[in-house]
Amino acid sequence: MANTGKKTKGKQKIEIKMIENQDDRLITFSKRRLGIYKKIGELSTLCGTEILFIIFSPAGKPFTFGHPSIEIIANRFLNGNIPVIDDMHALIEAHRTVRINKLIQLYNEVQSQIDASNETQRVLAQQIKSGTDSNRWWETPLDQLNPRELYDRYSHFSKLLDLFHISRSKKIATASSTVAPTGPAEDAPTNFPLS
Repeated sequence: MANTGKKTKGKQKIEIKMIENQDDRLITFSKRRLGIYKKIGELSTLCGTEILFIIFSPAGKPFTFGHPSIEIIANRFLNGNIPVIDDMHALIEAHRTVRINKLIQLYNEVQSQIDASNETQRVLAQQIKSGTDSNRWWETPLDQLNPRELYDRYSHFSKLLDLFHISRSKKIATASSTVAPTGPAEDAPTNFPLS
């Protein structure tokens, strides 16, 4: 007769203790956070009470949960005994407030980006007007450069020379792979160093 015993241990009871590894603790928290929120919401619904719950992640970041909403509970405690209206209008108003705050934040971020772009455009226009456009680095006389600018100039020329060498090597490789010339190629100067 075959052994019909369990092949797996099944659901095991785990010991409740502090998870020592910081990464494991963050992963466990992120996996269980929504479950904790769900249980808090069920408790609030069953008891018919308002709940404000703050959880600190292992990294120290606070996560909050409030029923019916965090704003309503916070206003009640900050402003005295403001009655909490538990109807659809209050929920819609809370949702609208959150959405407006998000839109204001998005607007401010976009406005900051526009301001930065305008500043960059202003600086570039001023550089072009004064003739110090950094994209035309080869036109500035060498005797007007400081040591850092001379080094940058040297770097630009080195990169340019490297690009010429790479381009020449590619042309020679392409030409030699298509036709095997008997002598030096006509378009490749013989006095140009290879390295």
